[in-house]
Amino acid sequence: MKRLGPLKTQPLIKRYQTTQANTEETKPTVRKPTALTRATLTDFGQYVAECLPKYVQKGQLTCGDELELLIAPDGVVPVLQFLKDHHACQFTNLIDIAGVDVPAREYRFEIVYNLLAIRFNSRIRVKTYTDELMPIDSCNDVFKAANWYEREIWDMFGVYFANHPDLRRILTDYGFEGHPFRKDFPLTGYVEVRYDDEVKRVVVEPLELAQEFRKFDLQSPWEIFPAHRDAPRIEDVSKATPPPPPEKK
Repeated sequence: MKRLGPLKTQPLIKRYQTTQANTEETKPTVRKPTALTRATLTDFGQYVAECLPKYVQKGQLTCGDELELLIAPDGVVPVLQFLKDHHACQFTNLIDIAGVDVPAREYRFEIVYNLLAIRFNSRIRVKTYTDELMPIDSCNDVFKAANWYEREIWDMFGVYFANHPDLRRILTDYGFEGHPFRKDFPLTGYVEVRYDDEVKRVVVEPLELAQEFRKFDLQSPWEIFPAHRDAPRIEDVSKATPPPPPEKK
């Protein structure tokens, strides 16, 4: 029998490394924007704006392939009902309702509705605005999941939702004063809670700081990614001409 020589593994390793270096990423961890997806979202945003011109004030694409609809405050229920029931939308899942407070604006509060269409594996974001006095119509009759989300925004921001079946505080105590997520709410609060040994119960009394309040400068000298702090690029799709789809090779 002929004796076999030693295996030559070095060329195989080099070929493997060269192949790995030349291979393109097939499963990226972050979805990359494509011209076809942006064109589809642009057409859909224009279609919803044309169907509801009374309520949809603007449609825009942000952060790559995310569609946003900016609507009037009185259009919350009609727009959400349209996005849920229309056969071309079918956004049947209310993922979240968020609040944003920008005191410098005339209408300081921004209410954000995040919707998901399982049938089309698509998401959409609906935004509206209000202030401290103007109420927003509750969408509890459209999405039952809105019950607790609206209670949370009422508790944290003080935005009142009209026609809500049970608008109560959900995270703070029922007798709590103020709304903690407002930018004008003090970080230390107004009162403190402690157990009093004399009266043998928990008492609520005005806050007393052991030392004077100091304003700390929290800007880190180790900020090495300033480019990531910039606002994302926003593209208006309300009256925009959609880009042509990529040519097939």
